[in-house]
Amino acid sequence: MRYVSFLKDGKPCLGVREGKDIRVIGPVSLEQLLARGVDLNTYGREHATGETLDAAGIAYLPPLARPPKILCIGLNYADHTKESQYEQPDYPTIFLRVQTSLIAHQAPLVRPRVSDSLDFEGEIAVVMAKGGRHIDKEDALSHVAGYALFNEGSVREYQFKSPQWTVGKNFDGTGAFGPDLVTADELPPGARGLLLQTRLNGEVVQSASTDDMVFDVATLISVISEAMTLEPGDVIVTGTPSGIGWARTPRLMMQPGDVCEVIVEGLGTLRNPVVDERNA
Repeated sequence: MRYVSFLKDGKPCLGVREGKDIRVIGPVSLEQLLARGVDLNTYGREHATGETLDAAGIAYLPPLARPPKILCIGLNYADHTKESQYEQPDYPTIFLRVQTSLIAHQAPLVRPRVSDSLDFEGEIAVVMAKGGRHIDKEDALSHVAGYALFNEGSVREYQFKSPQWTVGKNFDGTGAFGPDLVTADELPPGARGLLLQTRLNGEVVQSASTDDMVFDVATLISVISEAMTLEPGDVIVTGTPSGIGWARTPRLMMQPGDVCEVIVEGLGTLRNPVVDERNA
């Protein structure tokens, strides 16, 4: 199923996408459903009402507005590691994002007033259904609720001010997330073999198969859970392929008026315009 979070009468609402329509479920969040342990593969079918809305007219919200944790993976595509001039690590590069950085499909990516180095990073996000500690790799995919698209906008100037990337990865309005949460049963196991592309103003700037991940989804879940307890609703953002603007000559940073899209077969398109913070 394809779950969509949106505003209805000014309040958060959940629905399921069916073609060009959204069937309304009601004022419940995916965070609440996952915390209750419901089966998202069937819940939407059983609880959607007869009310439908035109998907083109809704105001989207991120699939999860306040995930318990947002864990991001750096350097998870070898070609991106090379263009970033790092050695390929033999352990996942893990860092955190904060909830206040999240924006929805069609909402503006905000270039901060303190920097002009806002860069694109098209990625796939994993949403956890079941938590746990020391999760076996062989069992890891059974803990996945579904997948969504993510554009991990990075303020490069601030990312590289110190060895820790945290600030450059957490500016408000830079983490585009959505538009749908697609349940795991609708995709290949671990979302493998899917074409991931990022387009800036219609031009393809990143293109790779999810098979190219250095650490696949099951490995990431298992390794992360060695250190910390994963919880229902946690989000793992799995890394970006090569083609980032910072690594180009000349550099290709996102500018006000640009439109950035992340497209993955089976997941859809995440589209966001770019604005200056001064005008947001």
